[in-house]
Amino acid sequence: MKQRDRIKMTPDEIDAFVRGRHTMSVATVGPDGRVHLVAMWYGFLDGAPAFETYRKSQKVVNLLRDPRMTCMIEDGDTYEELRGVELVGTGEVVEDEDRLLEVARSVVARYHALTGEEAEAMARILMRKRVAVKVNVEHVVSWDHGKMAMPASG
Repeated sequence: MKQRDRIKMTPDEIDAFVRGRHTMSVATVGPDGRVHLVAMWYGFLDGAPAFETYRKSQKVVNLLRDPRMTCMIEDGDTYEELRGVELVGTGEVVEDEDRLLEVARSVVARYHALTGEEAEAMARILMRKRVAVKVNVEHVVSWDHGKMAMPASG
């Protein structure tokens, strides 16, 4: 078995990892063809990763011109702990207020220690002058170095 196959996560492991509380690196294609890369907190929309951002942000401008994007969610402090998921697909810019509120609520629930009215107020603040971006995933790459037996040192 190839090492690449040994460290690949199962679909259930990928789902659990993506649903964990991480930061997602978001890469879009800039106007000059270079990669524009930013870190984002994310929630979910229709079961897919999604984030809210300013309507005039460079990533939204890029996605409106070229919807291709790649996202990476990763963690681990040592080599044998490295885990991650790469999501390759397209970004769908969402301006519908109800759907944007759904994303904002999801982000608040995942990253802020707020509940009830405070959580709802924060979600509504996150909506101001913003849109949501839903990641329409076409291809997934995953790795979990914890699945790899490390040779004994000595």
